Amino acid sequence: MKKSISIMMMVVLVFLTACTSEQAGDNKASTTSVTDKTTDKTTTDVKAPEGTTATTSGNTTAANADIPEKLKKPVRIALVTRITSGSFFNAYNKGVQEQVDAFGGQLKIYDSANDLAKMASNIEAAVNEKVDAILVNNGTAQALEQSVKKALDAGIPVVTYDSDLNLPGISAINQDDYMLAWQSLKKLAGDLNGKGNIAVLWVAGYLPMERRQIMIDAFKKRYPNIKEVARFGSATANTALDTQAQVEALLKKYPNVGDLQAIYSNWNEFTRGALQALKQAGRTDIKVYGIDLTDEELPLFQDANSPWEAAAATNPGDVGSIQARLAYQKIAGEKVPEDISIEPHLIIRSQLPKEKIAFSDLSKYVSGWGKSEEARSAWMTTLETSAKK
Repeated sequence: MKKSISIMMMVVLVFLTACTSEQAGDNKASTTSVTDKTTDKTTTDVKAPEGTTATTSGNTTAANADIPEKLKKPVRIALVTRITSGSFFNAYNKGVQEQVDAFGGQLKIYDSANDLAKMASNIEAAVNEKVDAILVNNGTAQALEQSVKKALDAGIPVVTYDSDLNLPGISAINQDDYMLAWQSLKKLAGDLNGKGNIAVLWVAGYLPMERRQIMIDAFKKRYPNIKEVARFGSATANTALDTQAQVEALLKKYPNVGDLQAIYSNWNEFTRGALQALKQAGRTDIKVYGIDLTDEELPLFQDANSPWEAAAATNPGDVGSIQARLAYQKIAGEKVPEDISIEPHLIIRSQLPKEKIAFSDLSKYVSGWGKSEEARSAWMTTLETSAKK
């Protein structure tokens, strides 16, 4: 991972400077935009380079809505993913699949079972099958760079998600992990009035976790009276169940009300395990804050007795759909931004109705939440119409 201490400190200082006038009890979500400094790429949130027909803002700027020549026959897309288990990745995979299906294409998912060496070989297998584009999910440059170079040398477009690959020609998307972390951490600090003990659920070795770590460090400087008393986590074949056991062990170390005020979770699979452990122990005094929310967790989030107070999230299905559309734009020969951050939103349980709602209804209660039209060109509507025939 190409990250220097100086770059990390620049990001931290930007947030600390922006937050110096905030009060510990301020619960409003931050709207600060952060430029991704973890790679050498130019980051863009919503605008494509000058002269491009691609768009990440939902404005279809292509003058001609005709289907591009390279897309007049169905194309084959490979999704090479490090992880496919868990509700977030199920929804993400579904988003990719539904978008490719809507375009009349074919998708093949290569599940690498959390094995980076297998992931590299899966990319090479996709290259050998001469697919039209490759999507990469949660890879690392150290493990995948040589394999991805083979794809680029073969003229196969590559779009990555939550990966630190930094090669010319690659387009990358992320959830804006800095903002995800800051939104949820700031809500935690406000609810604790800037004071208390917390445990952090986190695991090393994944780019989004490393980015979130930068904001956790900034948070600890901004709120010195909030003490991190424990940190643990692991990505396994059954992360939620394993996290439950780890949190149960944590609760034995902090058995009394007032020992531990909150658990901060960096992944929805961690959150599921923490919630179950708290429920089993009957601990209603410890609140949960974190990152990610899917349709599977929404009932847990809405439960009247849930300790889960807030989640910063993007729609994982939208993430998959946007990544697929970027691949189609690249196949079409459009100029596509190298780095795209998807805007997250803070979802607060108390702001949702008491009656159960569907995941698709969140837009009624969370400002800005909804199905994204980013990375959508005018010809895509024509392509979808043609695919239905």
